[in-house]
Amino acid sequence: KQGEWERKKQAPSRAGSRMRGSIPGPWDHIASIFAFATCGGFKGKTEIQVTCPKLNENKTITAAFGYPFRLNEASFQAHPDVNVCNVNWKSYVLIGDYSSSAQFYVTFAVFVFLYCIAALLLYVGYTSLYRDNRKLPMIDFVVTLVAAFLWLVSTSAWAKALTDIKIATGHGIIKELQPCNQEVMCYFGSVTSMGSLNVSVIFGFLNMILWGGNAWFVYKETSLHSPSNTSTSHSQGGIPPPSGI
Repeated sequence: KQGEWERKKQAPSRAGSRMRGSIPGPWDHIASIFAFATCGGFKGKTEIQVTCPKLNENKTITAAFGYPFRLNEASFQAHPDVNVCNVNWKSYVLIGDYSSSAQFYVTFAVFVFLYCIAALLLYVGYTSLYRDNRKLPMIDFVVTLVAAFLWLVSTSAWAKALTDIKIATGHGIIKELQPCNQEVMCYFGSVTSMGSLNVSVIFGFLNMILWGGNAWFVYKETSLHSPSNTSTSHSQGGIPPPSGI
């Protein structure tokens, strides 16, 4: 009777431990929000100073770009909308299409945020279902591992794309503009700071670390780590060990 009473006393604490170890914490929600917000909300522009010696004209042309970073659709424009140096600058665009990496990163971050909400509702509203079903912790463990791996893949791809975006919108763009290599003198003006995009990469790798750590806690709730019911009953005195051993 005393052993049975001790098992009942310990059961709630094990269940509580499982729930505390598996519920996505506030950092998972916050990190995923910052990941897609800092990337998906970015808007910037590149400015080039154009000088025409023959016409004695000095103007600024601008190419605006932003998420999802289809730079090959960002054409140059002058203000006011005129042909500076007798050049139709609208026919010239930035170089590169980085929408696949950016959209993959943002879309995955949004899905992670939605998964965190769904998992939180499951763990809080259906505690007994998660505790009694041995398959749910295993599914949770697999999903957590996949999420950590996809954070690594998506963030690495986005970090590489961001490096290329900085090059495509920087000083090197002047060499790619045909009018700038002829009678028009072009000088690189400025480009919007991409600090928020750098932050998005940091939060991407932070999410990878968080989900990698979560994988260990979820693993402790699976049958791969937790003892089976039979072994538990043996260790708690359900069947006495044979004498003489």
